[in-house]
Amino acid sequence: MRSEERRTTGNTPAVVRNLPRLIELLEEERAMPVELPANLLAQWDTFRTLVNTRPPVPASAEFLTLQDELLRALIAWRGITQADTLSPVPSDPRLVLWQGDITLLAADAVVNAANSQMLGCFVPGHFCIDNAIHTFAGVQLRLECARLMELQGHAEPTGRAKVTPAYNLPSRHIVHTVGPIASGAPSETDRALLASCYRSCLEAADALGCATLAFCCISTGVFGFPQKEAAAIALATVRAWLDAHPLTSVARVIFNVFTPEDLRIYQSLLPR
Repeated sequence: MRSEERRTTGNTPAVVRNLPRLIELLEEERAMPVELPANLLAQWDTFRTLVNTRPPVPASAEFLTLQDELLRALIAWRGITQADTLSPVPSDPRLVLWQGDITLLAADAVVNAANSQMLGCFVPGHFCIDNAIHTFAGVQLRLECARLMELQGHAEPTGRAKVTPAYNLPSRHIVHTVGPIASGAPSETDRALLASCYRSCLEAADALGCATLAFCCISTGVFGFPQKEAAAIALATVRAWLDAHPLTSVARVIFNVFTPEDLRIYQSLLPR
C-alpha cells in the first residue's frame, strides 16, 4: 500500500485487520520482538519488511490463510485489469502496450525480472518488480523458487526462463528470467542475452498453453540496460518469434511499462 499502491486508508479493505496477527506470527518465527505500529500504513510497511527479508522456509497454515486473504483483498481493492480486454497497438494485433502495475494484471503469465539466485528481492520495500511480485504473490513464491534452485544446484543463467505458479497474483503463472547486467554501454553479448530472455519466456509461455503473456522491461532500472535500446530489442525479438511460430498458443503479448519515460519510448518505437 505504498504511493504506487494507492496509499490511502479511506476505504481500506477490512482484511487489513489481519496485519497485527501476521506481524505477530512473523515475530514468533524470528524469536525477536517487532514493534507494532498503530498506523495501518506503517503496519503494512512492517509486514512488507518482514516478508521481504524472510528466508524461504514453510509457513504455518494460519499465516498462509491470513496472508492470502489479505493479499487477494488488497489486489482486488487496488483494481485488477483483465489482459484480454486491453486494446492492441494499431500496427500489430498481437501486441499490446499497457502502462500499469503488473501485480494487478490478470494474464495467463507475467514475466518477472529476477536475479540469479531466483529468490526475490530481499531489500525491504525496494522499488523493483522482483520485490513487488514476491510481496503480492506471497511467501509461497520464494519457497517454490528455492525448491527449483535446489533441484538445479547452481545459479540461474542469464537469458533463460523458469515458471512458477502466481499464487495470490491475479495471473496464472509467473515466468522468471534473469536479464544481463549492463555496465556502461551494452556489449553484443548483453544484447544477445536480453533477446534470449524474451525468446525463453515466449517458449515457456507457449509450452504452458498461455494465450496472454505480459513482459516487464527486462534489464532496465538497476540492471543498467539503456531503456530505448532494451525496448527496441524487446519489440524486434518478440515480433520475430511470433512470426516464426504462427501456431503458438500466445495470441497476445503485452509490453507492460510503469514509468512515463518507458511509455514514451515504446510509443516512439511502435509505428502507428
